[in-house]
Amino acid sequence: MDEKRPKRRKDKYNPYTLTEKEDKHFLSFWDGQGVWQEFQITRELFEVMNRFELYDLSILNEWDRHYEHSELTEGSLYDRAAMLPESVEETVFRNLRYEALHKAMEQLPETQRRRLVLYYFKGLTYAQIADKEGCTFQAVGKSITAAEKRLKKILE
Repeated sequence: MDEKRPKRRKDKYNPYTLTEKEDKHFLSFWDGQGVWQEFQITRELFEVMNRFELYDLSILNEWDRHYEHSELTEGSLYDRAAMLPESVEETVFRNLRYEALHKAMEQLPETQRRRLVLYYFKGLTYAQIADKEGCTFQAVGKSITAAEKRLKKILE
């Protein structure tokens, strides 16, 4: 009577197969000349090899769950990056744009500049700015709109 063992995946370096047939235990493998070899082994040896095979399988499963499968190179990390690093040229142009914006903002009246900074750089809403400065929502909106138009003219 053949005892059915579940088929196990094996590491590519595991050349042998364990089988049980009618209370007999066998070790099988392809030898160096490509000939299939099958040997009967003792139950004790079978159990040791079976435990080793199960341990090997647990290592394979751990590898699948926890370890990186691809080689981590600078190129592969660069390809995976959510935000790709900017080039030197992009950095220079961005800094030049920021510098021009800051110089243009210095030309705005104090109230427009302050409200523009609170809205765009501090993330406050018109209502929050109005509440903070003790003025109306509409006054803040008009001030920011006027500042935007003025900046557009200066930066052209």
